[in-house]
Amino acid sequence: MFKFSFRNRIAFNYIMSTALLIAFVFIVIYQVIYYSVDNHINDDINDEVKKHLGEIEIDRNDTYLIQVDQWRAREHNTVDVNPVFVQFHDINNQLIDKSPNLKGILLKLYDKDKDNVLVDTYLNNKPIRQIQVPLVDNNKIIGHVIVAMSLDDATMILTNLKNILLIAFPLILVVLFLIARLIAGRSIKPVTSIIETSSTITRDNLSSRIQLPNNKDELYTLSETINNLLDRIENAIKREKQFTSDASHELRTPLAVIKGTMEVLIRKPREKQEYEEKINFCIREVDRLNNLVDQLLLLARFENQKQNIRNEQVYLNSLLLDTIARFSDKIKGKELHIKTNFNDDFYIKSDTYLVSIILSNILSNAIKYSNKNGQIDIELKKEKETVYCSITDNGIGIVAEDLEKIFNSFYRSDVSNHPEIKGTGLGLSIVKRLCDLLSIELSVTSEKSKGTSINLRIS
Repeated sequence: MFKFSFRNRIAFNYIMSTALLIAFVFIVIYQVIYYSVDNHINDDINDEVKKHLGEIEIDRNDTYLIQVDQWRAREHNTVDVNPVFVQFHDINNQLIDKSPNLKGILLKLYDKDKDNVLVDTYLNNKPIRQIQVPLVDNNKIIGHVIVAMSLDDATMILTNLKNILLIAFPLILVVLFLIARLIAGRSIKPVTSIIETSSTITRDNLSSRIQLPNNKDELYTLSETINNLLDRIENAIKREKQFTSDASHELRTPLAVIKGTMEVLIRKPREKQEYEEKINFCIREVDRLNNLVDQLLLLARFENQKQNIRNEQVYLNSLLLDTIARFSDKIKGKELHIKTNFNDDFYIKSDTYLVSIILSNILSNAIKYSNKNGQIDIELKKEKETVYCSITDNGIGIVAEDLEKIFNSFYRSDVSNHPEIKGTGLGLSIVKRLCDLLSIELSVTSEKSKGTSINLRIS
């Protein structure tokens, strides 16, 4: 199997379809001319038959003698460019007369079943077409007239036409192939540009983009799609680098604190109480480090795990109440009031475990950023086939310019003014990632010092 380039394949496929079309057109042309020439010869023979029949006289008194004197006189004084062969036979099939151009050759007289039928035969090894017409008087056949015409000219015309078409066919295809190849080369020029641009793109050089063609055709769509893909890849790598940098920093901080505390602790003997205090402090930092690692692993686990998502019946009411129960100690510690508004039982089709993580992170944030003696409102409602869940606190709130950043990994709003609130900045990033995986629409509204509302729209 020959291996063609893309340009040659386009040209070859074009030529194959064009070859079929040209072959069909040539066959039609040949057939039209063939039938035209054939009918023209038949018409000429029939005209000759009519003309000669009009020149014949029949003498009934002399045993149906056929008089051809008038025809003979005209025939001897006529110069034919395309000769017609004529021959007369009497009632006994005996030759009466024939045209001088037959010389010593005779046209064949067939049986009666060939009367008035055009027959292709040969005269002196030359193709002719003849017809024998009976001469009738009082419903009695008294002789025959045979009229024939040479097929040499017609055969020559059709043979020349066939040879011309057969020679022209491959020549036309070769010329069309070269033209198609040239046009195909120009047509796929943007593909060459795509290849050249793509070859310059590496992990460290993702800024190059393919120049979009002027015409908004399939190649324009392809180039635009590749550019969009490169944008997504570049953004993903930037996020990966930022995430790695932030994760390294966040992991280094508790480790540095633990190391510093232990180094200070071993410099000199201390009281038991001081040892216990420093060890408990290190334990809290280790717990913080463990929590951070768990959240990082959670992010990595669900980065591209859409195929592993389960689709099951989730009872939201129960899931929210269980989540509230898990945070009961923290709720009591801050003396918060939890107000639930469940007018009905709410079920959705989703992954129970992942939905539980989403609700846990949202409620954890609401508790963490609520003021003491504050209130958290949890509401479920349904409109048609869509379930809405909102968790609203009246805590410290988020400034407007930070709302777009809160879903970024390790981002924490207004940390300097609230150093007492500990966290990793990964909670809402996990919530956003899981909402995208589960096709849950997530939105946040907040106002500084008045509180924050996180809304989930589940279809």
